[in-house]
Amino acid sequence: MATEVKEKKKGGCLKWVLVIIAVLVIFGALAGGGDDDKKSSSDQTEPATTAEAVKGSESSAETTPAETEPDVPREYLSALKKAEQYAETMHMSKQGIFDQLTSEYGEKFPEEAAQYAIDNMEADWNANALKKAEDYSETMHMSKQGIFDQLISEYGEKFTKEEAQYAIDHIEADFKENALQKAKDYQDTMDMSKEAIRDQLVSEYGEKFTKEEADYAVSNLE
Repeated sequence: MATEVKEKKKGGCLKWVLVIIAVLVIFGALAGGGDDDKKSSSDQTEPATTAEAVKGSESSAETTPAETEPDVPREYLSALKKAEQYAETMHMSKQGIFDQLTSEYGEKFPEEAAQYAIDNMEADWNANALKKAEDYSETMHMSKQGIFDQLISEYGEKFTKEEAQYAIDHIEADFKENALQKAKDYQDTMDMSKEAIRDQLVSEYGEKFTKEEADYAVSNLE
C-alpha cells in the first residue's frame, strides 16, 4: 500500500515537470516570433526611409536654382523690347540703338537697362548695315564711298567698319546710275554747269563718286 502511494506521488511530480517544460517552450517560441516580427518590420521600413531621403534631396536640388535666380527688372525688359523694335524696323546699328535708348531726346533708359538690352538681343548687324546701305542707294542715290562713310560716321549710323564693309561688298547697286541721278538733281535744282556738276560728284567733300561714274553721269545729262 505504501509503495502504491509513493508511485502515485512520483507520477504526479513528473506530470507537473512536463507541464512546466511545455509552458517554457511556448514562451520561447512566442519570444522568437516577436523578434522576427520586429526584424521584418525594420527591413520594410528602412528602404522607405532611404527613398524618402533621396526624394527630399532631389526636391531640394530642383528648387534651389529657381529660388536663387534673380528677377530681371521690368525696365530692363522694356529696354530690350525697344531695342529689338529699332533693329527690326529701322535696321539700326548696335551703338546707334544704345545711344537712342539712353538719349535724353530718345527713350531715356538708364545705361544699365540699355546695356542689358544690347547684351541680350538677337540681331544680325551685318544685315542691318546692308539694309541701310540699300536705303541710301535707292532713296538718296549715294556713291559707294559716300554710303560707307555714312554707315560708320559717329554722326550717322555708327556701324563698325567691318559691318559697313560687309554692306558695301554685298550691295547690289548701279553707282553710275546713282551718279546720273545726282547730276540731274544738281542740274534741275541748282542750275549748275556740267563741269561744276562733275567736280561736285567726285569731290571728297561732295558725293565721292569715282571719275568714271562722274564722267558717265555728265555725258548722259541733257
